[in-house]
Amino acid sequence: MSHARRIVYLTIAVISFALGVIGAFLPLMPTTCFMLVAVWAASKGSPRFAGWIRSHPRFGPAVMAWEEERAIPRHAKWLAGCMLLVSMLILAFTVGALWLKVALIGALALVGAWILTRPEPVADS
Repeated sequence: MSHARRIVYLTIAVISFALGVIGAFLPLMPTTCFMLVAVWAASKGSPRFAGWIRSHPRFGPAVMAWEEERAIPRHAKWLAGCMLLVSMLILAFTVGALWLKVALIGALALVGAWILTRPEPVADS
């Protein structure tokens, strides 16, 4: 792989990781999906960085559960559900156009339903 390509993947990884960290604190920003993108890109641009994310005490377990079992830990489901509800409330009170409000809240509800229907990791059972 060319040096330029590695830099592009590493840049995507770093940006995704940063957005995931921000998402841990802001209700409208997801965390795990950004971490998954970060690991994917880091695996191509910097395997050492990908390994660091996988072994990170806060973000690693969810990433590993998804990579190994396509599973979401129970605590992550609860957190995602709470953040989605907060996001829906924020949208309900801040978005003016009714059609947009309904569309966004409906989309978040579908995301929530999808998350809740994912299995939990075998180790959590």
